[in-house]
Amino acid sequence: MIAITGATGQLGRLVVEKLIQKTPASDIVALVRRPEKASHLGVTARAADYTEPETLVAALAGVDTLLLISSSEIGKRVEQHQNVINAAKQAKVKRIVYTSLLRADTSPLSLAEEHRQTEAELRASGIEFTILRHGWYAENHTGFIPGALAAGAFIGSAGAGKIAAATREDYAQAAAFVLTSEGHEGKTYELAGDTAWTLSELAAEISRQTGKAIPYQNLPEADYAHALAGFGLPEPLACAVAGYDVSASEGALFDDSHQLSRLLGRATTSLSTAVSAALKNSGAGPL
Repeated sequence: MIAITGATGQLGRLVVEKLIQKTPASDIVALVRRPEKASHLGVTARAADYTEPETLVAALAGVDTLLLISSSEIGKRVEQHQNVINAAKQAKVKRIVYTSLLRADTSPLSLAEEHRQTEAELRASGIEFTILRHGWYAENHTGFIPGALAAGAFIGSAGAGKIAAATREDYAQAAAFVLTSEGHEGKTYELAGDTAWTLSELAAEISRQTGKAIPYQNLPEADYAHALAGFGLPEPLACAVAGYDVSASEGALFDDSHQLSRLLGRATTSLSTAVSAALKNSGAGPL
């Protein structure tokens, strides 16, 4: 039996979709805060909350392999992940697959520390584990396309930094493969897109597909954070996102190991395809 935490989230639901193609739905368990909201997934849903340890042991009963998708609550992740790991030990889960951050052990990103601590807790748990260190999601940037089209420019603070992004679907497919195949115990995979791109190249691709001139405008970190806050992002998140861009300008989001495409058995999703999908989903399709 395979269980997935955060199964109704943006990554989790895709993992469930990919798993159903590989293993019977009866062997998949979606761990979610509100099971009634997971009925569309087509698998068994159990109530589980990172912040309520008492729910986790029961939710993990009979589970052999657990995909621990990292919590979205930055600043609270270590405690929440520890609750899940402790419950997995009590429930006698055999293996945990954890979604970490690209080169978490050395990454300068502010996100990295909580992942480093969780990885250490996994290694000390006595449970077999596999660590999937995710690079950037292409959607982290393509999600800003509608705003860029409205403003007439794509803004950021990443300079000429190369971003080896892949789509959530790429990462979900890799997770499904690792969850349903052997030989991954004790391994740490650095996962990222095959072809890195800059935000200038992203802007050029948006321009090509829409027929509109959308230049990339590089801003100082504080100015970018201020702009993001003006778009409605909470100030702490706006500052964090701007900081991620600055780290990207220094190489923090670049990787050329191609470990993700090897797990997939195919090339990762191209920038052009990611942009096309974003335009279609936003309703701002190519002209």
